[in-house]
Amino acid sequence: MLAAAVAEIDWARPWFRPFVAHGTALTAALQGGADLRTALSEIAARLALRNARGVPLRFVPQAELPAGTAYEAHIFATGAVPTRDNLHDFFNALIWLHFPRSKRVLNRLQAHAIAATGVQSRRGSLRDAATLFDENAILFLSADSGLESVLRGFGWEHLFVARRSVWVGGGDADGDGASCGVVPFGHALLEKLVRPYKALTAHAWPLSVPPEAGVALPGSLDDSVCASLEAAELHSGRFAPLPVLGIPGWCEANCDPAFYADTSVFRRGRRAQAA
Repeated sequence: MLAAAVAEIDWARPWFRPFVAHGTALTAALQGGADLRTALSEIAARLALRNARGVPLRFVPQAELPAGTAYEAHIFATGAVPTRDNLHDFFNALIWLHFPRSKRVLNRLQAHAIAATGVQSRRGSLRDAATLFDENAILFLSADSGLESVLRGFGWEHLFVARRSVWVGGGDADGDGASCGVVPFGHALLEKLVRPYKALTAHAWPLSVPPEAGVALPGSLDDSVCASLEAAELHSGRFAPLPVLGIPGWCEANCDPAFYADTSVFRRGRRAQAA
């Protein structure tokens, strides 16, 4: 069933392109009858990936997670990532392969919070923000602080129509001279992007780096994300909502400016109304 689900992924889509090398290799392995965890662990060993405590990273069946043990705490203690045969865990593992340092920081933050307060009915602000990042973040890459301000101010027409040419894949298909771009990080977001829909909205995490940093993964982008997580106080207010099918080059329909007139998706927000 997983092989069939993974076969639905169109690796040519702009949101999947950063992950195409490992993604297509894993797809081929699964279609050849390989076990997902075995294939992932072989790649992790080849890349010498480790958890935040320096333990070699490996992917194991969900059944190996001991009863009563928190998922994040188990990864932090053992380096073993419980992985099910579904797209959600497939994309989670793919992000581990491409952003290992950033995933280590998120796992450490979660594990330390669990050690301090235990697993409660409510995660708390730090764990909530770490979970949002892990599940639904998209990296907004731009050295132009003005574009981040427009994003945070819900200036959709300015960001996506008037400034369309500054986007990678917008006015310039090759990205030469582009001022901003995005790379998905959240594995739940990637799962939804297998069958995208107009209202799909990510939590954007702005990074002051040029968009070409997202061309080749893994690489310097992982360092930038890791540094931002270490330097910033992680909380939900650090994110900005971003309806992802509004991104130039991500949807043919958004070539028509009328696409952005749908205020149920491209909302003005309190900050834009105040302005």
